[in-house]
Amino acid sequence: MNTKIWWGIAVVFMGVIFYLSHQPAMNSNALSSQLTRVLLEVIPFVDPSTHSNQFNHLLRKSTHFLAYFGLAIIFWFVLPYSKDSVKKYSIAWLLATLYACTDELHQLFVDGRGGQLSDVLLDSSGAALAMACLFILHKKTRKHLSPSVSND
Repeated sequence: MNTKIWWGIAVVFMGVIFYLSHQPAMNSNALSSQLTRVLLEVIPFVDPSTHSNQFNHLLRKSTHFLAYFGLAIIFWFVLPYSKDSVKKYSIAWLLATLYACTDELHQLFVDGRGGQLSDVLLDSSGAALAMACLFILHKKTRKHLSPSVSND
């Protein structure tokens, strides 16, 4: 896929993160609580009356992790090919982590919200896992696709 398209995807993805982060605390909590209720109705083995708050917290933190997992992958596709593959993975992780920092800084100015270092750590962990998964997948795929050398 064209680099310009990946940059477009990255900008849209960051825009969605920005939009959700810009929601005042009441609106953000209402949205995640509503989603929590829907998910708890679908999951038969969880009692909504006793686990709603814990599940809501887990949902919110999982969303952080997964959003930056995805953003790091998008950044990886944006970056040009590099013979030093570790550099490409590191830069993609760094870009996602820097965006996480700016996102938490942004939340300091949103009604009822606050920037949290723990969220940046969670976001950067999601980005790191994404890069680790891509790295392993790339190594396995390359090894599998490379022609075997026979000793005949």
